[in-house]
Order: sequence, then C-alpha cells, then structure tokens
Amino acid sequence: MYGINHENGESTAQELSTEQLSKVDTFTLAKKFKKKTNNYISHGPLATSCGLASSAVEQDLEKWKSLGDFLIGNLGFPARKQLSDAQRLRIFRYYLPVFFWCQRQLAQHRAAVAAVTTPKRPLVIGMQAPQGCGKTTLVEQLEALFEHEGMRTAGVSIDDFYLTYADQQALARANPGNRLLQVRGNAGTHDVALGGATLRALAAAGAPPGAGGADASAGGSTTAPSATVAVPRYDKSAHGGRGDRAAPGKWPRVKGPLDLVLFEGWMLGFRPVGAAAAAEVDADLGPIDAAMHSYESAWDAHVDAWLVVKVGTPEWVYRWRLEAEHAMRASGRPGMSDKQVADFVDRYMPAYHAYLPGMYASGPTTARAEHVLVVEIDETRSLTPAQPGPFCGVEGDWAG
Repeated sequence: MYGINHENGESTAQELSTEQLSKVDTFTLAKKFKKKTNNYISHGPLATSCGLASSAVEQDLEKWKSLGDFLIGNLGFPARKQLSDAQRLRIFRYYLPVFFWCQRQLAQHRAAVAAVTTPKRPLVIGMQAPQGCGKTTLVEQLEALFEHEGMRTAGVSIDDFYLTYADQQALARANPGNRLLQVRGNAGTHDVALGGATLRALAAAGAPPGAGGADASAGGSTTAPSATVAVPRYDKSAHGGRGDRAAPGKWPRVKGPLDLVLFEGWMLGFRPVGAAAAAEVDADLGPIDAAMHSYESAWDAHVDAWLVVKVGTPEWVYRWRLEAEHAMRASGRPGMSDKQVADFVDRYMPAYHAYLPGMYASGPTTARAEHVLVVEIDETRSLTPAQPGPFCGVEGDWAG
C-alpha cells in the first residue's frame, strides 16, 4: 500500500506504516461519511422549501449531528448509527429541516423588529395540522430544540381556549338542532377573546412600561406588563369527558421576554367560505363559518410565520385517532371505543372538507410570501417524496 504525496497528489514509493494507514483510512471514511450525510440532508424532500443548500449543510454539519443526537435522546431512539430508516428520516429530513427553517424565520423577524422598535417581540409561528398527524410531538421537539439553543419559548394550543363547561352547555342549548355545536371542537366553541389576550400578554411579557409591545399596540395599559404569563389549560377529562377549563391556579406560568411562541391548532388559519358554500358541505356548518370571521383578527393576526402540515385526505384522521385510543387503552388508561372515536371525528369532518381545500390552495388567512412552510405527509405520517413548493404570496400560487 502506498501513500499520497500531499504536495502533488501523486503516489509515493514509500509504504505507509500500519498506524499511518489507519489514519488515512479513518480520514477517508470520515470524509465519505460527511459527504454521504450532507447528500442525505440536502437532497431530502424538504431541502428546497426549507432553503437547505448543500454548501450551508456542509458548513453546519457538526451542528446537524449535535442537534440530531439531542433529538435522538429526547425521542428515546437508539444511537445515530442504529437508527431505522424511518427514524433517520424523521430527525434529519423532517424535524431538523423544519427547525432550521424556523430559526431562519426568527432571524428575519428579529431584524425586522429591531428596525422599528427597541424592545424585542417574540416570533409567533402558527401551525395548522389535522388531529393525530403528529403535530404535538413536532411542536414539543421544536420547543425543546430552541430551549436547547438558549431560547425562551412558549407552546400554546387552541384547545386550551375552549369555552368553559358552563358556557359550552349554554351554547349547546341555544343551538339544539346543530350537532356541531353540542360539544367542543369547531369554531364558535372557543373563548376567542381569551386566546387573543393570551397571545398579547405573551408578546408583551417582560417588556418595559410603554415599550410598544403587543399591549401598547392594542391600546392597552402603559404600566409594565407582567414578567410572567399564565397560559390557560383545558382539562378534557372533566365532566365525564365533556371537558372544562382548568382552574387558573393550575395554569403553567411562562417567563418573558420570549423569543418564540409556537401556536398550534387543527383549524388555525382557516378561511370562511360563506354561508352558501358552507351549507353545501353540511347544513350545520353555517354558524361555524360565521363564527370563524372573528378568529382572523383575534388570533391569526398575531402570527408572523405559518407551518402547515398537509394531508392527502382528512379521512386519515379516523385511523390516527383510533391508533391513539387503542394505545391509551393498551397502556391501562381510559380511552374511547371505536364507535365513540368515529362519532368524535365525524364532528370535525364538515370543517375539514369545507376549509382544507382553501388552506392548501391559498395558504392560511394571514400568509405572506417567504413566511409559509407546507410539509406534506402520507397516511403513515412520513414525508411524501414530492413536497409543495414555497408559497409565493399570491392566492393559489405555489412554487414548484
């Protein structure tokens, strides 16, 4: 075995020792591993929409490995070299690309905010995704990654802004013939004002008096906003599963100032279609469509960037909910029967069929070019090989 002359790249006549050969082989293997890893990431389905150029990935490869190992530990996966194909894809082609996209959105947001106001305001990323598609896990891992990087984050779900049990019962009595308003879930069953107030408080947390944070922009108090914010929580197990808002003493407190707020929900960013179009989908959908108008100004207007998890058909939600309930029962926890699951999902289907087409064609209500990421998954919750291109900011106009 002969070595390489590092001055002219030609083989030398001097044989390498075993130790030298080992070093050369290690170096060659490491170089091949880096190239293979770079290719795996930069040729992934989300590489284009997340802006992952091969040169940038190569430059930050150690960061990718470090954060990948962090996620592996967080998710309870085996060591990096023992990952299954599905686990490797989930970390290096799904979660981390989305994280780096969010990180770039944060950098752009900070630059924009610094140009117009002194106190920083957190970036709010809104996430629309159907039930059961894995959005809770994705949000948890994004939150963990940002905190691992030294950022202060808060996770907020529209589920925590449902009406109280008493108010939901009153709504049901006021609409006895509308099956969609008999239980929580659809637009009209949320305390929209509470959600808006929470988002404003999170934006202003820790800001100095009169600093022009979210409270000031809404014409609120000029006194110093609280350094901590109590984020509402909803107890879905209360009243035999009918649910109720948890007592304020049980709400988690978030300390500001925050860098990032992750705001997620199955119907977040939906666009009303009008009474006639809603009635064509389902006779009970009219009041839900009417109620939806208030969500854009109260909730969606706070969102700076959007993450949409796209599915081929909402019918997959039936299977995903069944899997979740079967897992709960298998672990000894109470869960819904298959019939109860079907009845539960049935109440969401009219909204999915009415509003998802508009979501996928035009983006969320407050979508802006270069600030929307759409991730498409299949029935197994894995990325589809072909992904939607970036949102161009014109209705119905997606690149790719």
